[in-house]
Amino acid sequence: MLKIEFGEGGAVIIVGRLDAAQCPAAQAFLEPVEGSVTLDCRGLEYISSAGLGVLLKTQKRVMPTGRGLRLINANRHISDIFRYAGFDKIFEIVRVGD
Repeated sequence: MLKIEFGEGGAVIIVGRLDAAQCPAAQAFLEPVEGSVTLDCRGLEYISSAGLGVLLKTQKRVMPTGRGLRLINANRHISDIFRYAGFDKIFEIVRVGD
């Protein structure tokens, strides 16, 4: 199950599991977003390689119009996944407690 919505200040809040089954919904939500995007990952429990692909596609699309994706409040597990995939070099990532 995935919930994705705009929060206060325009941040995108993502809660649940971003797996292959949920990618079309996440992609549809993120498609109209432009410029710099803050993605609050506090409630993100799991992300698959397909979910990483959605974020990478969004990053490539918004980079020319802003700073790209800024991922905040990712827990240790999610931060490790981003790091293992090399995404810590692509996105600005701010972990919980940093």
